[in-house]
Amino acid sequence: MKYGYVVENLVGEDKRRIYGEHLTSIQVFERYILPEIKDKLYNYLWADLFCGEGNLILPILNLIPPEKRESFFLKHIILFDIQEEMVEKAVKNARSYGIPEDIARQRIVIRDTIKDYPAFILNGEFPVFHITNPPYLYKGYIAKQKSKRLLEYFSGDFEPYQDLYQLAMMNDLKHGIKNMIYIIPSNFLFGSAISNKIREDFLKFYTIKKAYIFERKIFEHTGTNVCICFFERKPEPKKETLTFEGIKINSEERRKIYVLEPKNHFRAGSEFDEFVSKYKFNRPLKFSFYLTVDEVERNKGTNPVYVIDVSIFDGKEYEKKILYVNDKLYEKIKSNILFVRTLDTGRQEGRAGLYIIKDVYGVDGILVSKEKYRTHPIQLFFSPAIPIDVQLLLKDYFNMVLEYFRTLTDSEFMTTYKYSESEYTRKYLGLSQVKAIIETFPYEKDKLKELAEIVKNKSVE
Repeated sequence: MKYGYVVENLVGEDKRRIYGEHLTSIQVFERYILPEIKDKLYNYLWADLFCGEGNLILPILNLIPPEKRESFFLKHIILFDIQEEMVEKAVKNARSYGIPEDIARQRIVIRDTIKDYPAFILNGEFPVFHITNPPYLYKGYIAKQKSKRLLEYFSGDFEPYQDLYQLAMMNDLKHGIKNMIYIIPSNFLFGSAISNKIREDFLKFYTIKKAYIFERKIFEHTGTNVCICFFERKPEPKKETLTFEGIKINSEERRKIYVLEPKNHFRAGSEFDEFVSKYKFNRPLKFSFYLTVDEVERNKGTNPVYVIDVSIFDGKEYEKKILYVNDKLYEKIKSNILFVRTLDTGRQEGRAGLYIIKDVYGVDGILVSKEKYRTHPIQLFFSPAIPIDVQLLLKDYFNMVLEYFRTLTDSEFMTTYKYSESEYTRKYLGLSQVKAIIETFPYEKDKLKELAEIVKNKSVE
């Protein structure tokens, strides 16, 4: 996977980040993709519009008799990449399969296929079957990096989308490609805000025949969790329930039937969404996130409060500070004792959930002095205020509901974070999901007593 504007004088990690480059190994292709296509090699034009070294197409030649490879290559294979370096590597690889260099260069071409889609491939003798590992760079990440010029791709019809891989998929949709195999971030299936739009637009036209979902590392230079999705275009556009088999791969392989509902934006792990929608309390708690510098500046005073500043981190701990605030802000900080950890640490005692600030950090509050990041610990502020004992009950309730659905869905309603050597697959809990769970908390005296018994017994009815 590689893409973007050509940028000179970049090497190693910088280059991979600019181009969203994560090259596919031949082993991934041979194990998970080739068995699905090996019986129809002569039926299609096998294309990769983001080919890198060509490892998603060229190994097909191993199944073609040597004396027929040149002819097969000219009729059934075409590859593109924006980087000249990658095209040269793909040409070299083609030669290793016995393809003459001049022939290889006819069918392995430098081209910016997001900006300039090669529509001419649709007019050939055989229908196009697109197999690719496209670039994936999130729009928000691009804006912070040296690759800001890539934002120009997100204009016109592409403006609503959030990642480069989504632009590649929509280009294929626009050009009527019927069969595709994509290696893409697993947030396509499980993400919320970042993926709702692409799923709703794309899955109106395509069904998912099968998917491999990886929760272990398959690329050397990225921690992004990926899936291999096998797409087939529908006879006609239709928003309908999609059902497919997914094979989740971690230390072992597990098979599961996934049901994607239009009402849930075709998001996998919909049991959580259905629960929070059905059980949203009629008068839910009102609250906000973050203690900011602006609020502190507006409420200066003489009362000392102790905080950590999550914008300043030395690699081991957040910086501790003393703030001097007025009575109003002092009471607000001291009376709201909870924070949300949205990101698993990788340890059992550090899973996403609600925690008591004093117990974890030994301070009164959590300050954000710079940009708000959703992966930081975030203090909750209830308005109107709720008693401490109710906050403690809310904490236990929240964590019980969260762990219940993590067990029920194998945490699939959460966004998978980067790979690590942790005890479990690390996940990210979105703030919208935090809000949704809290809004199911039945904040009425008669219901709180009943709830306290449920929490005490650690069960969910």
